[in-house]
Amino acid sequence: MGCELCPRECHTDRSAGEAGYCGETNQLRLARAALHMWEEPCISGKTGSGTVFFTGCSLKCIFCQNASIASSLVGKYVSTDRLAQIFLELQAQGACNINLVTPTHYVPQIAAAIKLAKEDGLKLPIVYNTGGYEKAETLRILEGLVDIYLPDLKYVSSRLSARYSNAPDYFEVAKTALAEMYRQIGEPVFDDKTGLLQRGIIVRHLLLPRHLTDSKRVVEYLYRTYGNTIYISLMNQYTPIRLFSDRPELNRRVSHKEYHELVDYCISLGVENAFIQEGETASESFIPPFDCEGI
Repeated sequence: MGCELCPRECHTDRSAGEAGYCGETNQLRLARAALHMWEEPCISGKTGSGTVFFTGCSLKCIFCQNASIASSLVGKYVSTDRLAQIFLELQAQGACNINLVTPTHYVPQIAAAIKLAKEDGLKLPIVYNTGGYEKAETLRILEGLVDIYLPDLKYVSSRLSARYSNAPDYFEVAKTALAEMYRQIGEPVFDDKTGLLQRGIIVRHLLLPRHLTDSKRVVEYLYRTYGNTIYISLMNQYTPIRLFSDRPELNRRVSHKEYHELVDYCISLGVENAFIQEGETASESFIPPFDCEGI
């Protein structure tokens, strides 16, 4: 049948060495594994999130800040056993959690690695860090293994999701995926001493320039559906990594006015559990070097 892990259902025989829509075979490939300080405070803490960046992506947004790994330009192949060992090495370095970035196309291998690492002493929460374009069936493989879901909800508009992510069905797929995440995880649980999130859901939304109206629709959907039982993270860090001749609206950063209006709208709805960004976060300095560190 071929691969059906993600909503693309490209049916590629990845086990035979063919690359799917994600750009990868089913052999694990990593671009970086290191402590990362630039997540939400309850994820990064004081010591950093043990972040593992997987090569390839099943969504491939045209504005992706991690384009070099999403496009499969960098990465090192590892075994499932080695991935489990990496988890334990990050724990030994003082990581707050194990943070799996763009993991969708490797879910079966990741599930196996988590089980192996737990048998050998892994005790950290597992964070599933995703663009939100997920199949509920694939997420169910992770039930009981993932403690924190950290998905994006990028768009409500099918026009925008088609234009920027080649996924006109993005919202319908993502809201079903989020419902499955919520079924598994429920309301947030924090460590009383450290303030670190131990279990819960943080939904990220990246405000794009000139698309404030759709961002308001995203926030409204999240609050009307989940209230304050999830956290919403409003991001202003959109960085135009390259210039678009056919999509000029993406050729600038988000203005302070746009972002503040989104934050004010969030408050007006009654949202209490939210993270906002302050200062000049739109910078390539927030993009880590994908140099295979820690692999």
